[in-house]
Amino acid sequence: MRKSLFLICVLGLACVSWAQTNRASWANLGGLQSGQKIEIVDMNSKKHSGTFVNVADTAISYQEAASERAIQKQDVRSVKLIENKHRLHNSLIVGALGAGAGAGIGAATEHSCSSQGLCIHPVGKGGAAGIGAALGFVGGAVIGALLPSHKMIYSMNSH
Repeated sequence: MRKSLFLICVLGLACVSWAQTNRASWANLGGLQSGQKIEIVDMNSKKHSGTFVNVADTAISYQEAASERAIQKQDVRSVKLIENKHRLHNSLIVGALGAGAGAGIGAATEHSCSSQGLCIHPVGKGGAAGIGAALGFVGGAVIGALLPSHKMIYSMNSH
């Protein structure tokens, strides 16, 4: 119980620190480098994808197909940096969490025999935990690979 509470606190701190970043600052776009893939969502919820070109105080420019386009600052709802480099990292982390959960579930569901009858357990409690861990890791790794790895750079507050 104590370890579970510690894990929840650690995960909660990570979520809180991520939530405290100021994504409403247009200055965040200054950290983008020319050629990085971005996705811009305008105020009409239309998505524009391309490679970043430049940002000014009044607009963001990006390359879409064969032409350069610009969207005015007041028309931009959000800008995401499109990255695919964290897929293995996400797979390993979520896979490890799945393995832990699977081991716990496997060990908890393996019941002990009563003394009144013949009881055959080919894998035992340890085996059930191992099978649960393996299944949990595989399931978690697949889910981790599917998690989006886009980083929100700018997001206009809706309030």
